[in-house]
Amino acid sequence: MNGEIDLDNGSVSRRIFFDPDIYREELTRIFGRCWLFLAHESQLANPGDFITTYMGEVPIIVTRSKSGVLGAFFNSCRHRGMRICRADAGNANTFMCSYHGWVYRNDGRLQAVPRHPDGYPEKMKLGEWDLVPVGKIANYKGLVFGTWDPTAPSLVDYLGDMAHYLDIILDRREGGTEFVGGTQKWTIQCNWKFVSDNHVGDSYHTPVTHHSGMVAGFYSRPSERLSTPGYSVAAGNGHGLCLFRKPLRTDLPLMKAYVEDHQAEAEARLGQPRASVWPVNGAVFPNFGFVVAGAFRTFRIWHPKGPDKVEMWSWCIVDSAADPAFKEFIRLETLRGQSGPASTFEQDDGENFKECHSCSRVPLPEDPRFNYMLRLRTAREEVDFPGRMNDMPSETNQLGFYERWAALMECVPQGQTRGISHES
Repeated sequence: MNGEIDLDNGSVSRRIFFDPDIYREELTRIFGRCWLFLAHESQLANPGDFITTYMGEVPIIVTRSKSGVLGAFFNSCRHRGMRICRADAGNANTFMCSYHGWVYRNDGRLQAVPRHPDGYPEKMKLGEWDLVPVGKIANYKGLVFGTWDPTAPSLVDYLGDMAHYLDIILDRREGGTEFVGGTQKWTIQCNWKFVSDNHVGDSYHTPVTHHSGMVAGFYSRPSERLSTPGYSVAAGNGHGLCLFRKPLRTDLPLMKAYVEDHQAEAEARLGQPRASVWPVNGAVFPNFGFVVAGAFRTFRIWHPKGPDKVEMWSWCIVDSAADPAFKEFIRLETLRGQSGPASTFEQDDGENFKECHSCSRVPLPEDPRFNYMLRLRTAREEVDFPGRMNDMPSETNQLGFYERWAALMECVPQGQTRGISHES
């Protein structure tokens, strides 16, 4: 990618958001190499549990085998390529291809083939035609990721400094977290990077885009939102987040009581100051993120469906140790606030993404580049927090995302960057 990303001057070409050739390269160089979110382990709690998902555009089935081992496989029969499992989730010991009847165990092994062995040559061994496994899978505190790249760094190394902030959500209480309430799914007519651009740490849009909801007092009032101190954090490897120095929306009685009742446990597990700050929104490169603003607690992934369409999947995340009444409170607040296209704030963002994309793919004689100059060259290091910090709002995070995007698109080995920095 020559000239599309200008880190020194803070600009990005619109071409990367609509060019079909660039998109095809992304499927190989980014979605074919990076660690991608697959599932939360709570979705696969029992032997035989499975869910179906995607890595880029590749359909995937994630399973827990009879022996309890997590596996991830290309959801495609080795005979003619038929999708072997078309359910979103369930429990099954085997999967039968509905085209010709090939049967696979939930650990990916081919178990039975009609007309075998009498109709097939002796040299055909069932064990040579198992489902194609994902190259590597790993679990970070309940979040299960996979990568096709067998030479990829470990998941912990890939997350890097981002793990420090994910722990604030995932590890406040003994027992970790779980997803509750099923999966919200919807589509947006936009390039996947518009969603990443927002989630990786855009606090600039909130008082404008979400003004009506804030005035109504549903999220936080404009005066509270604008006065809450915090940082934009570029956490390396394209990850980023917005970090507030206090939890938002603790005026809700149930939320306030819960935070106060379990603050000592959070401090014991996380230490200070980490136990008293809050990552409001963020993203793990390339397409997995969260919004955890007070009582809204959603993790989500945005699956690319071509250069001009994305499929959003969203889940509500809660502490496993919380009582059922509090879990239900969080689920309902998340549904109302930011879990799907009908929620108060999600519809604002979806409209933004759609219109940004629509106005970016219009052919013009020259490329009117996007401006990413907000607090350019003011990033710094902080003693208490890892990563590249900037006062909110800034576009440090977005430039960190595009720096990583450009490095991968130029085939720089993972763990290395081009050495280009937008810091002074």
